[in-house]
Amino acid sequence: MEGYPSYKVAIAHVSPVFLDTPATVAKACSIIEEAARHGAQLVAFPETYVPAFPLWSALQAPIYSHNFFLRLARSALRIPGPELERVARIARGAQVFVSLGINEGTAASVGCLWNANVLIGDDGAILNHHRKLVPTFYEKLTWANGDGAGLRVSETRLGRVGMLICGENTNPLARYALMAQGEQLHIASYPPLWPTRDPRTAGANYDLADAIRIRAAAHSFEAKCFTLVAAGYLDPASREVLLACGPEAGRLMDESPRGASMAIDPTGKPLGGVMCETEGILYADIDLAACVEPKQFHDITGGYNRFDVFRLTVNRAANRPISFADTMPAEGDAAASLGSPAAAYRRDSVTPEEPPGVQAKPPSAA
Repeated sequence: MEGYPSYKVAIAHVSPVFLDTPATVAKACSIIEEAARHGAQLVAFPETYVPAFPLWSALQAPIYSHNFFLRLARSALRIPGPELERVARIARGAQVFVSLGINEGTAASVGCLWNANVLIGDDGAILNHHRKLVPTFYEKLTWANGDGAGLRVSETRLGRVGMLICGENTNPLARYALMAQGEQLHIASYPPLWPTRDPRTAGANYDLADAIRIRAAAHSFEAKCFTLVAAGYLDPASREVLLACGPEAGRLMDESPRGASMAIDPTGKPLGGVMCETEGILYADIDLAACVEPKQFHDITGGYNRFDVFRLTVNRAANRPISFADTMPAEGDAAASLGSPAAAYRRDSVTPEEPPGVQAKPPSAA
């Protein structure tokens, strides 16, 4: 990267084709191409955009959700896999970067899923693959714990790009791990809504849009970086499917606070508008030169910190259920021989130079 690049980004405040992976991937590809035609250099999608966020866990008891989970598990993506290969081809053809939230499956188990996010480069290569460290509240009914392998910042022509998923943006240690790698552009993905209680009962419901604004502003202000928030959108077709959760499901969805998509500058202020109640693409102009002046005031990964007093150690090993003593490639590595940029990604790769204040343990042999 030379100097401080400026460019346009696109935030996709959109719904999936609920629990339909091929159709959702096709919609994502169409959005990428549309954003590229409008000059966007990066397109950010919501949390687990492909093929859905499991809202049913908030709307009914888990003993009634087995069929929803089965459909989600059947629709989960593998990394690498044909669905991501298709997105990678579109990204390469349009020469844009893509941040995509997915439900990730594994050959090691037909019932293990992760809430994952991938950053795809403008050459189609997967630059980073992050699994949400800890599913939040009722999300634990769907997803397994992730690991630290994706707590890394990618060096790109757009600057140094990092990403966290939803509630991880409340985790100061996870956020600092990215800040200390020189993060300049932070991507935060969220669901379309996140019910925490019946809106008609006593006590305030969790205001997702307000929580998003607080987190995004705090991270941008502390890191002196830009933050892109991509929240999902609940469209009528998705709502119709979720009505199967019971007679109160529609009311709970309609009365629960929505997620909001936005861009935040390095001072913590919004860049342009906010999308919440309508589906669409939000554009913002980024100028990384704006990250410099605030660093003169509070550079917490530089001169405004005491690395002799504070020390953070991050384990970036990619957890695996088993290790073998032979020389066969680990899960996900065999496809590297396919020759495509997305297939060449190794999730257990290590960044050669570690940032000040952060010690990253090397991956285990597993």
